[in-house]
Amino acid sequence: MNLDDLTTFNQLDRSNMYDEIDRLPDQLAHAWKQGMQFPLNIKSPIRQAVIAGMGGSAIGADLFIAFSEPFLRVPVLACREYQLPAWANGPETLVVGSSHSGNTEETLAAVKQAGERGCQVVVITTGGELATLGQGAGWDVWQFEHAGQPRAAVGFSFGFLLALFYRVGLIPDPQNEIERALQAMREQQRWLGKEIPVVQNPAKRLAGQLMGRWVVVIGSDVAAPVARRWKGQINELAKAWAQFDVLPEADHNTLAGVENPEALLEKMMVLFLRTSSDHPRNRLRSELTLQAFLTAGINVDFVHGKGEGRMAHQWTLLHFGDYLAYYLAMAYGVDPTPVQAIEGLKTAMKQ
Repeated sequence: MNLDDLTTFNQLDRSNMYDEIDRLPDQLAHAWKQGMQFPLNIKSPIRQAVIAGMGGSAIGADLFIAFSEPFLRVPVLACREYQLPAWANGPETLVVGSSHSGNTEETLAAVKQAGERGCQVVVITTGGELATLGQGAGWDVWQFEHAGQPRAAVGFSFGFLLALFYRVGLIPDPQNEIERALQAMREQQRWLGKEIPVVQNPAKRLAGQLMGRWVVVIGSDVAAPVARRWKGQINELAKAWAQFDVLPEADHNTLAGVENPEALLEKMMVLFLRTSSDHPRNRLRSELTLQAFLTAGINVDFVHGKGEGRMAHQWTLLHFGDYLAYYLAMAYGVDPTPVQAIEGLKTAMKQ
């Protein structure tokens, strides 16, 4: 498909996923502001925290933890399970239940367990059973409006967590980081929009390179959860296979798997996400690993995070990946919004 054919874009993108991606900086800014205004009655001390969520809600937790790790004052775990870890017990544990729909069964189970164990709980949702549960239990319910897909609400899931953990006193004020991230995202958008032709649009060009490829995305440090986000967006928007890996761990196993099966390796494209805030040894690993893959005959490329600061690096990479996955959906000729396979499985689980 011609990625400069906007008429076909409009025909395929019936729910206007493009606008959701294009407005992500505004969503992040709004979430931070709204999160600073929501009711909050958490009592100190908090010794540890768990963020329970799945899919588009859980990735916000991953992004938050990776960004905040250098200055988080307590351990924080992202929980993608029905059960909380045994140590999540009592009022010194903060449990955040994050579910876009409010009906995610794994998150509901974990949050109910948090209540039974006497943890302090905050609920982040657009409504559903989770909102009802939180209101009935007297917990803080941060209910927001978003009519789109959960994966398109990542600005909310991340921005609310920033506000929550800052207000509880577990991270320093991130205001400057947010402003620099928003500035960098908006500057980058000048070259990523659908009206920018392929010859000037790096996201469109990279999408063209991914056509017919087995995609692997590798990141480290603050970009590690972004690699997971790219994988998920390629899956859900383009309905295409992708996987992610993380440095330095990949150099202790994945690097050995560059010999077989040859027919599959020839169809791979490995993308390295890089930032200047990565650990210097991980920056070296990224370059050496890329060269090793290239020597083995595997297609490789890299994308750099832009702007100043950890959040800018993380969110410019994330935003680039959202555009990339959208253009890959257009190239494959699929509507980027519906996820029939996922919905079908949810229906089967209920039966």
